[in-house]
Amino acid sequence: MVGKRQFVRSLVLGDEVDDLFSVKYKKPPRKYTNGFMFEVRVADRTGDITVKFWGPADEAAVRRIYDAFKDGDVVRVRGQVNTYRDVLEISVNAESGGLVRPVQASEYRFDDFVASSKKNPDMMMTQLNSLVKKVEDSHLQTLLSAFFSDEEFVEKFKRAPASITIHANWIGGLLEHTLNVANVCDFLAGAYPKLDRDLLLTGAILHDIGKVIEYTVTTNIDESTDGMLRGHIVTGAEMVSRACEKIPDFPDNLRLKMIHIMLSHHGKPEQGSPKRPQFPEAATVNLADEMDAQIEQYVRAKEEAQTDDQWTYTKRLGLIYLG
Repeated sequence: MVGKRQFVRSLVLGDEVDDLFSVKYKKPPRKYTNGFMFEVRVADRTGDITVKFWGPADEAAVRRIYDAFKDGDVVRVRGQVNTYRDVLEISVNAESGGLVRPVQASEYRFDDFVASSKKNPDMMMTQLNSLVKKVEDSHLQTLLSAFFSDEEFVEKFKRAPASITIHANWIGGLLEHTLNVANVCDFLAGAYPKLDRDLLLTGAILHDIGKVIEYTVTTNIDESTDGMLRGHIVTGAEMVSRACEKIPDFPDNLRLKMIHIMLSHHGKPEQGSPKRPQFPEAATVNLADEMDAQIEQYVRAKEEAQTDDQWTYTKRLGLIYLG
């Protein structure tokens, strides 16, 4: 087994590529001037890129190559980095020895394609459980226990990513992000004593639990069918609502507040929330959630900048000073 040498983030125009990539999705063969071609979106732990396979006029031969692999497989790609509309892509010319072919699991290392948190998941889980124990309200404590005393849920929670690309997009990312948000909310509860600490902490700890359903992890991170059709905000609110209904005498107003925190934690409809935060604890969870995601994006942008300039640019954040 040989580890990858060429990662998506480091590819530049003109590079000769001969390495392994995970298949995110592919588009069926179609005719072009000199034969038949197809496109594949491939990825590794640093990013993703389009591969265009330019084949001969033998449609059946091109389709055999296309049919030899599926989404989630790892393929060897041999080609050259070109640009199309100012975006890098890998061009594979069959007549020049280019190829796209699947490889066996024994030929690659999983961590070349999906990164894992640099922090120990068991230690993070211990820290999160310490925050769980700070919640004194018996109903909210029982609600948290409904999730975190469930070993199957905890294992999924520890492994889930927090996103596909934006932030904490690695195994353990959900736990890492949740711990950050909960710690921020715990601090803010001390700074603002009029906040309901129990409600705030419970909302912070549970705000993203729908992501255990939203994402799938194979050789890449992708959205599940449920994630595509409903998303973690809706599924998370549903999970909390069902758990509350199973707890004897759970106050209806408290249940509604918890569901509202779940539904409003992205802050705005254009960011996926069907409701804006409408009480202090919901607003605080939203701000802490956004803060953690934003800070991580800025830090990563600086760390991953490939320039000798004092500035770098990202589509999401704009100009970032590196000095």
